Formats: sequence, C-alpha cells, structure tokens
Amino acid sequence: MHHELTLAETLHALGLLGKKLPSFITSVSGRGDELDLVVDPRQVKRLPAPLKLATRVAPTARARLRVERFADGVATIAVDASAGGLPAHKLLGLAASRIESVVAAKGLPAGSVRVLPDARIALDVQRLVQRTDPGVRITDVAFKDGIVVIDGVA
Repeated sequence: MHHELTLAETLHALGLLGKKLPSFITSVSGRGDELDLVVDPRQVKRLPAPLKLATRVAPTARARLRVERFADGVATIAVDASAGGLPAHKLLGLAASRIESVVAAKGLPAGSVRVLPDARIALDVQRLVQRTDPGVRITDVAFKDGIVVIDGVA
C-alpha cells in the first residue's frame, strides 16, 4: 500500500484529530522532505503562561518538520521552530503534557506520541494504525512536497 495524504488526513487516519486541522494551524505547505506549518498560538485554548508571553512578541510561529528516521514502526520527526524567542525544544517541552492528555483522552495507546529531547517527536505510526488495520505493517513514513507519504504491506 502507498498513501499520499495531507497532514489533516494523516492525523485523522491515525486517530489523533477529527477531519480538520485545529484552528491554530493556519497553513501547511512544504518542499522536498520538509513539512512547513504556520501556527497562531493565540488560537490554542489554555496556553501555558510562558507561551502566552511569547505570543505577545510573535503572534504567529513557523515550524519545519522533517522525518529524521523511521524504524520499527516509529517515525522520529525533527521540529525546527521558534515563537517569541522560545526555541522548539522549549515549545515542545511546554506542550508535552498537553499532547499526552490528548492521546489519553482519545483512548490511544500510551506512548504512541512522545516528545523527545532535542526538539523531536516520536510518532508510533504502527501502534496507531494497528487499532484500525491490524493486518497492516507500516514500512516507511516520509514528507514529500507538503504531503505525508505512508507505505506499508497488508
């Protein structure tokens, strides 16, 4: 199987989001192996205090995502971003507990989305896909010109 999906379609297929991206993601594009996001953090409910301060300085933020590696069903995604002087590793650190609570609230496997040191996210695509397609084995995940490419075998 070979799927080329938008970010919204990918996150929906993995059970992480509804059919639409959250309102705080205002743009998704990309070139080559990078996915570019424009984010308006002011649209995030219950924003941590340090981020609230940062949004006064920079009301929008840009993030570049790149699949650093894919192994054993897990995509490790490098995040290059900053908002109001806060670098990506601090932004992700502030968002880590929020991400964990969303994963838990959706009934997804614990640890299927993890914030790692050095501004990286581990997305266990295999575990997330197993819930709806138990016979599928994911062989690769990549970004290509603003879309997500997922390969697997049934």
